[in-house]
Amino acid sequence: MLKLPFEFKSCTQECGKICGTEVEHCSTYQKLPPPIQEVCKKSPHLLNYLHAFPIDKLGMPEYFAKVGRSLKGKKNPNLIYPAGSDVFIHILSNPEDVRDHYVPIEPSLADGQEDFLDQIEARLADYVEDLEGITEAAKRLEVVMQIVDKVVNVRAVLPPKAGAGKKSGRFGMLTATKEKLVITPVQYASLRYLLRRKLEGLGLLQPLIDDPNIEDISCSGLGNIFVEHKLFGGLRTSICFEEHTELDKFVIQLAEGIRHPVTFREPCVDATLPDGSRINIVYGTDVSKRGSNFTIRKFSDTPISVLELVGFNSMNYEMAAYLSIILQEGMNVWVSGETASGKTTLLNALTTFIAPEAKIVSIEDTPEVQVPHHNWIRGVTRGSAKNSESSEVSMFDLLKAALRQRPNLIIVGEIRGAEGAIAFQAMQTGHACMSTFHAASVAKLIQRVTGNPINVPKTYVDNLNVIIIAQQVRLPSGSLARRVTSINEIVSYDSVSDSFSFIEVFNWDPLTDTFNFRGFQNSYLLEYKIAPRRGLPHEKRREVYKVLKQRADILKRIADQKKTNFYEVYAILSKAKRDGLFR
Repeated sequence: MLKLPFEFKSCTQECGKICGTEVEHCSTYQKLPPPIQEVCKKSPHLLNYLHAFPIDKLGMPEYFAKVGRSLKGKKNPNLIYPAGSDVFIHILSNPEDVRDHYVPIEPSLADGQEDFLDQIEARLADYVEDLEGITEAAKRLEVVMQIVDKVVNVRAVLPPKAGAGKKSGRFGMLTATKEKLVITPVQYASLRYLLRRKLEGLGLLQPLIDDPNIEDISCSGLGNIFVEHKLFGGLRTSICFEEHTELDKFVIQLAEGIRHPVTFREPCVDATLPDGSRINIVYGTDVSKRGSNFTIRKFSDTPISVLELVGFNSMNYEMAAYLSIILQEGMNVWVSGETASGKTTLLNALTTFIAPEAKIVSIEDTPEVQVPHHNWIRGVTRGSAKNSESSEVSMFDLLKAALRQRPNLIIVGEIRGAEGAIAFQAMQTGHACMSTFHAASVAKLIQRVTGNPINVPKTYVDNLNVIIIAQQVRLPSGSLARRVTSINEIVSYDSVSDSFSFIEVFNWDPLTDTFNFRGFQNSYLLEYKIAPRRGLPHEKRREVYKVLKQRADILKRIADQKKTNFYEVYAILSKAKRDGLFR
């Protein structure tokens, strides 16, 4: 399961010290910089890993208490940072592949668990009645650890006695008495970690789930698991599967753990993890020739804010100000782009511009939309369950129901089929709509919307006011990044020439990685839709651009004060609107 990019020899095998009590005596510890020494005192398993790591050949890893965007695109990385509960991540350059190494350093990495875990589980079987009726994971873990404390005796140094009933472990001698198993503090910490990982988490995937820097986790069959890192891009993890039997076993356990079992009859599963992350599982070699596979699209507790997107240069303050006016005035906005272009991230960020008193209804098949408003109805589709009387509830059904709920805004997570036609009907009846869509340009979006299976009449298309195109692009430096490549206003459809007219208000310049305001003094929506609503006569309609400039300045001042958290931005803008400062 674990395949490190170097030969592993634990610290105790080399220097004979029990690195849980005498770290200062370790020769490796004495070589480490003071920041890493302090961490190793609290987490001796990190010291064991560093002892095995060929520092003389590959260099001393840098330690970061927190990694930031200043490390994005770093060449030949060799760094360690914490992720989750007593877990560290080592990012290591891989000269043999385009993907660098991603190594989770867990308490169980070098604890001799094969010597005592089986014995622990055998002892736990005697207390199985204590676990009956307990379904909550946290409570179950609490009871299991109480049982473990009954069957083990933790000693700093294991007694070096000869004879039967003892097994050699990496940290000394494991002694089995009739009453209790004697283990070291390091082994005990490892045992607690493994049980927590198994009972409350996703097993060996838990370090990847806990790392907030991971966006996607992908197992393509036999071989290594791959991840997409926010800072270091695609990485090859040290977790791998070498046999179909072990991969199938893990996939079955994973599916059962999220209560969506896979079988040979129904090998494909789409589900949502407890933290909201999206998972797809395909089971068996008959439908996947490289073996069972799974993909996890991770979910962030706190969405990226629009000001953070500006900080990432995904857009600029003028674009954000323009979209704030558009959304405040109830215009219909779709975010379009290819897979992994940041559509949902951008849609979530823009919700902070929606009036705080608005009633919002969101409709999704997988919950990904995050809205800061309190008056928010969150609709999620339901498939038809086997051996159940419950019927299927589609996005089409939820969208029809939403029209009866008198929302100020309807958010459709992603439009793919017949629900698109209903969304356009909602726009025609005055319901503002936001959604994401898979299309790389305005022309492709219109082509898909007016074709099968959506089949929206061409005369309806101009009900959609703004199309934002988001893409993953390659910068002049060669690195990949997400950019809003254009913001477009749909003006009208000409039935005589069978053509659509639209204005590209903003676009991205790939040579300079900057944005152009091409719609300045030429915006159809600002001048002919929004200016009249704000009481500006025709001859003064271009004063609306002053409003846009004022909003851009306000957003920049908020960012300069480091108030960029998603919920902070919403709270500040809500207060500013109440005070008449963000009109």
